[in-house]
Amino acid sequence: MGEFLNFFEIMPAWQKLSWIVGCLWFSWSLEGFIPLFELQYQKWKHAWVNLAFLATTVTINLLFGFLTVVIFDWVRTNEIGLLYLINLPIWAELLIAVMTLDLIGQYWVHYLLHKYKWMWKFHMVHHSDSKVDVTTGTRHHPGDYFLREVFALLAIVLAGAPLAYYVVYRIVTIFFTYLTHANISMPYWLDKTISLVFISPNTHKFHHHFERPWTNTNYGNIFSFWDRLFGTMVYDDPRKIKYGLDVLDEALDEDIVYQFKIPFDKNIKTDY
Repeated sequence: MGEFLNFFEIMPAWQKLSWIVGCLWFSWSLEGFIPLFELQYQKWKHAWVNLAFLATTVTINLLFGFLTVVIFDWVRTNEIGLLYLINLPIWAELLIAVMTLDLIGQYWVHYLLHKYKWMWKFHMVHHSDSKVDVTTGTRHHPGDYFLREVFALLAIVLAGAPLAYYVVYRIVTIFFTYLTHANISMPYWLDKTISLVFISPNTHKFHHHFERPWTNTNYGNIFSFWDRLFGTMVYDDPRKIKYGLDVLDEALDEDIVYQFKIPFDKNIKTDY
């Protein structure tokens, strides 16, 4: 187990990038074989719009890289966080770390992105996609992703997670992000079973429904029990879903200039 964690501790950037590309390719391939919806759109044009947001995400990751290293050193030097209060086998500590990071760095920041108007304006860009597929998982306004990174740093401090645990968490998060956004159809029994513990593809699709209250449900990324615990879980027939947002013009969901300007457009209604 120690060697396994050491691998992630020293994992080079090219391997992390390869994982991102591999998860995208895997989910993209599944969409071709088992689509949930027969979406009528230019798939590559749609992809390039969303991948433009991925470029800003990678840039923000690089900017946060130095700060993240400083935080890890500070946590280790001062022995701060949950993991310093317990003494468990490595596998148990890793599971606790991933759960804590998922709760704070995914569920809670996502919940807040829907609850506060100024945060929601940034997050609206992610929900504005009316043709949800694997590339939608890359569609985050820089302001949205910046807030997520801030909460990720907070989660590191509270968990007391070492670097290796955090890298494992990010690796798992990437897989779930792309798979749950992918336009794929899974057998009901399989998806429902997966959803008992994890966020399944169908589970996350309800979060992308174009109107409330479904939009304000299923905030989790890896584990579904956070939504069950806090009463934000729904599950139904995914074919009832219509993607996008009822307060935005669907025709502009691939206008990248318009999308970047959404958080600053005072004429856009937010229902808050």
